[in-house]
Amino acid sequence: MKKLSDVETGKFVRVDSIRSKGLLRERMLAIGLTNGSEVEVVRRGPSGDPTVYNIRGAMIALREDEACLINVSMFSGGR
Repeated sequence: MKKLSDVETGKFVRVDSIRSKGLLRERMLAIGLTNGSEVEVVRRGPSGDPTVYNIRGAMIALREDEACLINVSMFSGGR
């Protein structure tokens, strides 16, 4: 299973599962990272971290240690 942190810039993915717990899991759910939601990888920071994602129309920055907890699958398409 692919992790969100491994997806290349410009690609679209669909969230399969979230492996975080506690407050981090609540934060991810609150920003729209739910099973089946579509995510676009917009750009990476100058040093490669954090990465900006388009999640339900909002630009959200996640660090690699957060994004690696999100399992995704690739799909063709976009918004």
